[in-house]
Amino acid sequence: MGEGRRRDRRGQVRSREWMHELRSRPPAFDACPAGPTGGQYKPLSKQDICSVYDSAIRILEEIGMARCPAKLIDKACEKGARINGIGRLCYPRSMIEDIVDQSCKAFLLHGRDSQHDIEVGGDTVYFGTGGAAVQTLDPQTGNYRPSTLRDLYDFARLADSLKNVAWFTRCCVATDITDPLDLDVNTAYAMLRGTRKPIGTSFFVGRHVAPVIEMFDLALGGEGYFRKRPFCKVHISPVISPLRYGEDAFEVALEAIRHGMPINAIIAAQSGATSPATLAGMLAATFAETLAALAMVNVFAPGYPMIFSNWPFVIDLRTGAFAGGGGEIALLNAASAQLTNYLGLPSGVAACMADAKVPDAQMGYEKALSALATGLSGANMVYESSGMMASLLGVSFESFVIDDEMLSHVYRLIRGIEVNQETLGFDAIMNAVTGEEHFLGGEHTLGAMQKEYFYPKLADRESPEAWKLSGGLHIQQRAHLRVEEILQQHIPDYLGSSVDQKIKNRFRILLDV
Repeated sequence: MGEGRRRDRRGQVRSREWMHELRSRPPAFDACPAGPTGGQYKPLSKQDICSVYDSAIRILEEIGMARCPAKLIDKACEKGARINGIGRLCYPRSMIEDIVDQSCKAFLLHGRDSQHDIEVGGDTVYFGTGGAAVQTLDPQTGNYRPSTLRDLYDFARLADSLKNVAWFTRCCVATDITDPLDLDVNTAYAMLRGTRKPIGTSFFVGRHVAPVIEMFDLALGGEGYFRKRPFCKVHISPVISPLRYGEDAFEVALEAIRHGMPINAIIAAQSGATSPATLAGMLAATFAETLAALAMVNVFAPGYPMIFSNWPFVIDLRTGAFAGGGGEIALLNAASAQLTNYLGLPSGVAACMADAKVPDAQMGYEKALSALATGLSGANMVYESSGMMASLLGVSFESFVIDDEMLSHVYRLIRGIEVNQETLGFDAIMNAVTGEEHFLGGEHTLGAMQKEYFYPKLADRESPEAWKLSGGLHIQQRAHLRVEEILQQHIPDYLGSSVDQKIKNRFRILLDV
């Protein structure tokens, strides 16, 4: 048969050009869909789960919470809590179990466009952003510099175009804005301008919630529209480890409830510093703290949409430095998801928090370890999963697009292997061994090509010679080109000039685009 031509099992001649065109087509079937069912990785046995849970309940019953706002004490004690002999708020087992039973088990996290809606709960897995980096790895100079409001807007536009970023939570702090109200308002505005995916933000104080909700209402069409379609969740850290409530986060939570904004309650203790150094002890303590956050929300609004975000963080005990990458933090967050799913609550964990300062081999293995562990554990919402570097102090544009490709591989692995008569391929095996004695170009192979496999665009699979001839670029260089392409071409107008002007007339908007 002539060079560059191949005959399929039915005798049809197919050219190399035809095969190349087939490979170049957009896939008709997504081999790596978001929201696969996780839960395959179970670092804790059933007995381990019960032991951690019982220890957490004992902590809440016998040690309790300190620095409790008066309004919370009054409300919690009405529901069965008590103040112990040293003035700490204690929750009895029966009260915690009643709260868990009555808590929200799943809810719809809206996008401003319904195609981006996410069902949060069960064992479905989604990856998205998080973080509060104060430095950005400048894509032009390759050096870290203070993050700006323009960076935040550009990251929002970038995330808007990346398939595997299911939601966009502020990944960096606009350090060029010093006034707290201006910062909260402009952070929300930059995300409104940049994406129609679900978003997440935080607030310095409770009184900043209302003006941001007013902005959201303007974006959606009028007063009360956000409550009908809440596309933004608030990120709060209601517990200051070990076992103390935070007054400001409590007030933000009450305001969020008043306006119908879903809550992501994050507990981010650090092993050996604000939590026990043993992994089991840390899980028990942070699980207790996240249950205390659940109680705080539910005594005021039973069944309110809340993501149970127990994020056990690790420090390097030799230096005290935060360690975002490594086996321990991957293991802890996977176990955290397993514990939360055991209670049937919407789960949130953290992953991909590389300690590496540039997109290199260290970054790759640190991110892949934790993304895979948390995804397979069945965590509903995996935060920090795109762009974060330098132990959460920095964020990178190139890392965003590299992480997006990595997450396709993770989704593919979580999806698993479909076993049925078609995929077992008996007829294809028969046709191959009685025909051309290979599977290349066969209908069974061509069908599997789209359905079974993911084909990366950034990762290189060429021979060394072909790679050199095509420019010899490493992955950070290819990612840089992709970032430039997206940011030059993807300039969405999600607000429209009329609504944008109304927002600018009402608020002090500092983003210049």
